[in-house]
Amino acid sequence: MSSRTLDPADVDRLRACIAGAGVAIFPADTVYGLGCDPDSEPAVRRLYELKGRPAAQPAAVMLFALEPALRLLSELMPREREAVRALLPGPLTLLLPNRRRRFSLACGPDPDTLGLRVPLLPRRLAALEAFDRPLLQSSANLSGEPPARRLAEVAPSIRDGAQLILDGGDLPGLASTVLDLRDYEHAGRWSIVRQGPLGQAELEPILGS
Repeated sequence: MSSRTLDPADVDRLRACIAGAGVAIFPADTVYGLGCDPDSEPAVRRLYELKGRPAAQPAAVMLFALEPALRLLSELMPREREAVRALLPGPLTLLLPNRRRRFSLACGPDPDTLGLRVPLLPRRLAALEAFDRPLLQSSANLSGEPPARRLAEVAPSIRDGAQLILDGGDLPGLASTVLDLRDYEHAGRWSIVRQGPLGQAELEPILGS
């Protein structure tokens, strides 16, 4: 298994790429991702084109640290905020009410729902926590294909089309659990939309049955 430690220069390169409406390949806690500025229509369109992803399919918004995410989503209600603090950072994508209809380019046909990712980065990737802007992100694979756990598994067409590639070595390789919390505040209901590293057994002690 190969590993590589990211450093502040890598974060500076990522910051410049995203500010310039580029698309970046980067490592996270689960699989390799594609990221871009969530408010840049050309960048989002390019990311979707690289993946061959249908334009109406939502993506998630990722931040690399929890506190910036909580400041950004200041409209979270008390029970939601408590759940987010308990679950993140971690290998999860949380579907949350998008009361202020932020990041419309990431939301597809459902502007009232926002997917949120805050990865639990290993120490060798922790430099990314200094990147304090939100990213529209999706896994760095062609639509319908398996996610990439190492850079060599990212399709050549995606690697050739990205403006930046950050090599973080080998990753666990299982895409995040997608967890629906849209009814959690008022009804205490939650459901797993996509099974990933965390399942029912791990989530019930945190969220209730």
